Amino acid sequence: MLAAERRDHLLDLLARRGKIVAKEVAAELGISEDSVRRDLRDLASEGLCQRVYGGALPVSPAVVDYGARQSVAPDGKRKVAAVAAGLVRPGGAVILDGGTTALAVARALPRELDCTVITHSPTIAVALLDHRAEVFLLGGRLFKHSAVACGAAAVEAARNVSADLFLLGVTGVHPEAGLTTGDAEEAAMKRALAARAADTYVLASSEKIGTASRFRVLPWEEISGLVTDRSADDPVIERLTESGVDVLPAG
Repeated sequence: MLAAERRDHLLDLLARRGKIVAKEVAAELGISEDSVRRDLRDLASEGLCQRVYGGALPVSPAVVDYGARQSVAPDGKRKVAAVAAGLVRPGGAVILDGGTTALAVARALPRELDCTVITHSPTIAVALLDHRAEVFLLGGRLFKHSAVACGAAAVEAARNVSADLFLLGVTGVHPEAGLTTGDAEEAAMKRALAARAADTYVLASSEKIGTASRFRVLPWEEISGLVTDRSADDPVIERLTESGVDVLPAG
């Protein structure tokens, strides 16, 4: 099999199976694992897969910059946002992550809702200017890719707040890889925020389900639930439900 044929075959397997195990594919094709790993490195360098130990997973389409993300799955994000906004109780305090899904949540919150919103996203804060909610904006180095504050100063600021709820945005949701995002400092900030909330719910429109990014945010054991518009009979959602993840449908 030529290199181009192997590449197409690997991409087809990734689409059909949701993952590639290098050892298994090498045995199926009668080639060395090194050849498969080399092909996966090439595909990863082009942004076509996310390499993990022993193989590869589908890459998340949500790793593009903030402006481009606003046009990715807007309907799904609105559905997720509507359910997530319902988790915010009158008089409660919520930490709202950055990103386009979280922005949709801010817009979905009732304008007269009396609550406290803590965020490290300037765009979230601006979206809540005409809301009754009290807004606390955490500062730090602006990570322009996601329009959020990150770094040591932002993590330190996060240690001084607490909330009933954290609505967490990620770029990848996978049963094995867990909850992932594309930047190490952003992942660290998300962990710092999760540590300050009684409950953490993940916001994930359907294009993020079954995909992975480079940096892990949290294991499944540390979240309270997942809000997604992906169908309940989707194989990935079924695996998560069977493993004990509380999935809140946003269909």
